[in-house]
Amino acid sequence: MRRPTWIVILLHGWILATCFSLWADPVDDYLKTQMQQRRIPGVTLAVVRDGKTIKAQGYGLANLELNVPVTQQSVFEIGSITKQFTAAAILMLVEAGKLGLDDKISKHLQGCPAAWSSVTIRHLLTHTSGLKNYTGLSGFEVSRELDAPKFIATLAPHPLDFAPGESFSYCNSGYNLLGYIIEEVSGQSYWQFLSERIFKPLGMITCQSRDLKTVITNRVSGYELEKGILVNRDSDLTDVFAAGAIVSTARDLMKWNAALDTDKVLSRSSRAEMWKPVRLNDGKTYPYGFGWRLNDYRGLQNIGHSGSTSGFCASLQRFPDHKLSVIVLCNLGEQGLATLLARGVAGFYLPPQAEESGTAQPK
Repeated sequence: MRRPTWIVILLHGWILATCFSLWADPVDDYLKTQMQQRRIPGVTLAVVRDGKTIKAQGYGLANLELNVPVTQQSVFEIGSITKQFTAAAILMLVEAGKLGLDDKISKHLQGCPAAWSSVTIRHLLTHTSGLKNYTGLSGFEVSRELDAPKFIATLAPHPLDFAPGESFSYCNSGYNLLGYIIEEVSGQSYWQFLSERIFKPLGMITCQSRDLKTVITNRVSGYELEKGILVNRDSDLTDVFAAGAIVSTARDLMKWNAALDTDKVLSRSSRAEMWKPVRLNDGKTYPYGFGWRLNDYRGLQNIGHSGSTSGFCASLQRFPDHKLSVIVLCNLGEQGLATLLARGVAGFYLPPQAEESGTAQPK
């Protein structure tokens, strides 16, 4: 006996619904929900496990006005993830015997005030220099086009917050000075050095300065939330230079991430030094290396860093115990948001017991 047509239709609909449910990706659902709740215009994601890409996808819009979707080719500002490239460049120069981590910065930079006489390269790398963070000060806008002498002269009048090595205080000033040291020691511009020594060898074809005058193919637009409404990011930007001016795709950051598991860029000993907690003057340690935060998350080792610039946030998080890495880039300028998302995504790939232990918050 033939079933009534309506029963057949319902049966087929139930089968299709069941199949779609089985095919649904919980990571997609998680990100789409977060984007809707937090008003995030666009996100690009990359997940790597044991050296293999297991997910790489774009979500939402790269430009709200033109209705351009985010893709794997979308180029985002990565903010302070830039710091690990600056740190790697310094370590390359150390490996070449051109400088030492405990060199006084005045050895490589002209015009340093007397108050900086005991500040070392290691202090700059680990945010323990005591220098005032220039991103909270006026006079450091991109429009001023500061070079090393002008940057030093503008920062010098501000007294140290503490004696070098006494404490940890996140300081973009130190990383800009590291960029100038790279230029002085290498004889190249910061951007030339990164391009020739890191970007080109690793095939990171999109990585470059965020220079607003440069036409960058697939550049994403940045946004801020003001009173619950998305607006274009402020164009009067702070010059973040070697502290946070790189743009990249998630795909290119995957290449960087892969290189960190090899000797392509840095030797094993240099990588160990980069991921070692800083030791303060009193002998205590703080969970920060050279451009990397060194936290436990849900009971697991978590090496990573976030980035935040006007209109953008980014995060690269590594979980060495499970050979898992998650990269999230967003075009909403909310500090810590990308790390929150990256760790949320990581939870879908980490073992259940890890999810139940610890309550670490994103950094």
